[in-house]
Amino acid sequence: MTGTALGAPAERREGHQKVTGAARYAAEYAPPGRAHAWPVPAPVARGRVTAVDTSDALALPGVLAVLTPGDAAGLAEPEDGTLAVLRGPDVPHRGWCVALAVAETPETARAAARAVRVTCATAPHDVGPVEGHPAGYEPQEAGGQPGRLVHGEPEAAFAAAGMRLDVTYRVPPLHNHPMEPHATTAHWDGDRLTVYTSTQGGTAVRSALARMFRLPEERITVVGEHVGGGFGSKGTPRPDVVLAALAARHTGRPVTLAYPRRHLPTVVGHRAPTVQRLRLGAHPDGRLTALLHEVTTHTSRVKEFVEYAAVVSRVLYATENLLSTHRVVPLDVPTPSWMRAPGEAPGMYALESAVDELADALGLDPVELRVRNEPGREPGSGKPFSSRGLVACLREGARRFGWAGRDPRPGVRREGPLLIGTGVAAATYPAQAAPCAATAEALPDGTFTVRVNATDIGTGARTVLAQIAADALGVPLDRVRAEVGNSDLPPAPVAGGSSGTASWGWAVHRACARLAEHPEAGPVVRADTTGEADADSPYARHAFGAHFAEVAVDTVTGEIRVRRLLGVYAAGRILNARTARSQFTGAMVMGLGMALTEHSTLEPAFGDFTEADLASYHVPVQADVPDIEADWIDEDDPHLNPMGSKGIGEIGIVGTAAALGNAVHHATGIRFRELPLTPDRILAGLLSEG
Repeated sequence: MTGTALGAPAERREGHQKVTGAARYAAEYAPPGRAHAWPVPAPVARGRVTAVDTSDALALPGVLAVLTPGDAAGLAEPEDGTLAVLRGPDVPHRGWCVALAVAETPETARAAARAVRVTCATAPHDVGPVEGHPAGYEPQEAGGQPGRLVHGEPEAAFAAAGMRLDVTYRVPPLHNHPMEPHATTAHWDGDRLTVYTSTQGGTAVRSALARMFRLPEERITVVGEHVGGGFGSKGTPRPDVVLAALAARHTGRPVTLAYPRRHLPTVVGHRAPTVQRLRLGAHPDGRLTALLHEVTTHTSRVKEFVEYAAVVSRVLYATENLLSTHRVVPLDVPTPSWMRAPGEAPGMYALESAVDELADALGLDPVELRVRNEPGREPGSGKPFSSRGLVACLREGARRFGWAGRDPRPGVRREGPLLIGTGVAAATYPAQAAPCAATAEALPDGTFTVRVNATDIGTGARTVLAQIAADALGVPLDRVRAEVGNSDLPPAPVAGGSSGTASWGWAVHRACARLAEHPEAGPVVRADTTGEADADSPYARHAFGAHFAEVAVDTVTGEIRVRRLLGVYAAGRILNARTARSQFTGAMVMGLGMALTEHSTLEPAFGDFTEADLASYHVPVQADVPDIEADWIDEDDPHLNPMGSKGIGEIGIVGTAAALGNAVHHATGIRFRELPLTPDRILAGLLSEG
């Protein structure tokens, strides 16, 4: 049984707890005397609180307190401006927390919050649009890379190209909406603070709380044992953890704050809308001579966040003349943040749609066009790839999908009122790692325990870390226990950027390897990774994939039904076949939502998002999910980490929307360049084309 743990389709260790209800989430911890809090959102798009009348709220039976602007003035200023709630009267955007009601029950807290009367002096606000906005600027950084990158003479090369394509694609604001809302239960014991919180990174939460409450980190414990999804929205500390801790200190009681879902769009981040102009210049044979990718997006005035959608153009295709740049406009809007595959998901939608348009204009097969532009080195950095399986994914996906039998002509395949089409798109996501620590312990009964403050947000992290440990120790999987989700464990980076398993697993592997090699050192071995393979690697490290889709477009209703989705990936060594397939297909379903149903509208009069609940923000449901298949090719990459793995949590969403959009074009002969592809847009396009 030894040596076979990695790659095996091991079941999730916490699965039984979750399906039986034994797993406890942040709002389900109930210390004795627990109270509940409910936030009061700002009613204006921009301005200043001039008065807060709490008398009606405090008169309600069971109400303990109402916190108002200034009650957090004694806290240290946070590094992240989104956490500066209740410090003062300024309102930077609608939905900003301007008061917090605390009561014996959540129902009473909600009633008290509604009874609070907030008066604001309004100020002129600006929520865009971003196109042509005079306040736009080029950020210095976008996703950890330069905001602007230029190689060669892209403008001149494009002007001189024999084939030129100049198109603009638009992606609306999108929202994460995890099943478990952002929630925290906070408890003070003297000058010690314990928070049970729904987060993707407990180590970062502890650091933020220590700074704001002026406490040594060892006096704070952050527990996130089970987290009901995040998709990036829980990747940084959010206001709920600060407000719950503040309310608990103010009342002397444990306090739970669970954000109502309708509040989430304005307080926990969103995928910022993007306007993306793609200009492709090519030879008649399809080889690119110029690639220009220009992205315009928004950020808030509270904190800069750039949706780095143009970065993908620095990875995919060979060209000597490259422009990849961003322009960001600060507005009076909620602060955007990470959402699954930030940058890559919207960026690849635009790039892969434009590449499909180029193939159509040249009369070339879309798969073959991509293969012809395969680079020898990463176009943006010039580094060699540690491994690059894109062509293999395209070839294998085409074979399995039956691509060779496809009639390339658009709009010719019919089934009564239905138009049938197929599409393809490439996918890429960086393989990253960050510094991490872990311990491994050998116990007298022959079992082992590994400890690391990793976060399992539903991905199966516990299970995979135990597999890594068992492999490094050379023991059966059932002899290894993994402890995660507590800041008293060795510090670990966030579960984000598809870097979690690589980072945590590296430290676990090293600790276990040292324990196996040096048993004389004692039963407990601590290992710290350096992160050097990520920061200083001479290689460009990425996962790659290919998405194939088949759709049916109803010419009567405009409805799109997805019949087939296939994803084939090259992501290093797959550590758990069962959980990996779940991650790939889950991300593909999320990409389906991005393509067909999900969108949000920024209301210009109020600076708020109109679609603020799951009744109006439409995520895919069971009936929307078609025949969906995900698989991978074997890839041995020695330049990654001891496991040879690449992150897999995000690449599944990256190309899905483009593949579906390309399939809709193949079905209808009409190119739609704005998401989502809702029936009203489809019908309008069909009617305009007769």
